[in-house]
This record gives sequence, C-alpha cells and structure tokens, in this order.
Amino acid sequence: MQIPLKITLRHMSQSEALETRIRSKVAKLEEFHPNVTGCTVTIEEQRRHQQQGRWFNVRVVARVPDHEIVVNRDHDEDPYVALRDAFDAVKRRLEEFARLQREVKTYPELLRGAVARLFADEDYGFITTEDGNEYYFSRENVIEPSFDQLQKGMQVQFIPEPGAEGMQAKRVTATQ
Repeated sequence: MQIPLKITLRHMSQSEALETRIRSKVAKLEEFHPNVTGCTVTIEEQRRHQQQGRWFNVRVVARVPDHEIVVNRDHDEDPYVALRDAFDAVKRRLEEFARLQREVKTYPELLRGAVARLFADEDYGFITTEDGNEYYFSRENVIEPSFDQLQKGMQVQFIPEPGAEGMQAKRVTATQ
C-alpha cells in the first residue's frame, strides 16, 4: 500500500487482537486486489446499555486508483463479526470494480474512402479506399445521406466487415 493503514478504535479500549485481525484482513485485500493504495478502518462502540448490550460499527475505506470504496457494518455484541462482514463487503465491491474496469468498450475502426461505383437500379455500390481496397455496400448500409443522394467520388467513412463474398462497408456516412 502506498498510504499506511490507519486503524481507529472509538469508545472502546485498545485491543491488540482486534488490530491484528484488521491487519490480516487488509493483507488479504491486498492479495486479492493488488491496486489497493490505502485503507482506513474505524471500529466504534456506538452505545452501551445494560439491557441491550454493546453495539459495534465498522467502517472500512479502501482506496484504489481514482476510486474509493466505503463500507459500514453494524453488529451487536461482537466487533469481529462486524469486521468480517465489512471486509467481505469490501471484497465484493472490489470484485465489481475490477470487473467494470475490465469491461472497456471498444469501437470498430472507421475507414475512409470514396464512392467508386453506384448501381442505383440494384441498390448497391462500391467504395475504394486510398490503399486501393474495394468494399461492397448496399442501400441498407447507408446512414447519411440516403442511398439515392450518394454520388460517384463522394467521400465517405464506414466500418469494414467481412462478408460472404469479401469485405463489406457497414454504416456508410458521407464526410466533409
């Protein structure tokens, strides 16, 4: 971790055993998600009633680059149970965060070219790119302007895709 672990115990006496448990939980978080840059753990005994017993709140703030995961867990009688529940929740949120980070949306590469030939009677045409490759397109693949407004030599951009008889142009759009 880049930022040292910070442990705070409020309204309760120092407990070496509790601090040791916190350190082991944080170490497991670091093994689970190597990008944890800092962690703050606060355990607070919230109220003390003779008939209701003790009530503990555990707050864990785990930091990863550009994000902070905050979890609060309450439990009566046992701070260790509240601690376990809080770190389990942090682990689940780290899993979700890591999953979302992996799901980076990629967009297909747009190619540029010029309308080389149009067969308006049969609703298709061909686009030639600067490197000399030719791409088939049909009326259904033209976005803007309409197929009827396309002219030979008009500059267009499109998404290349393999088709049954070679490369095809999808989402054909005129450019300035």
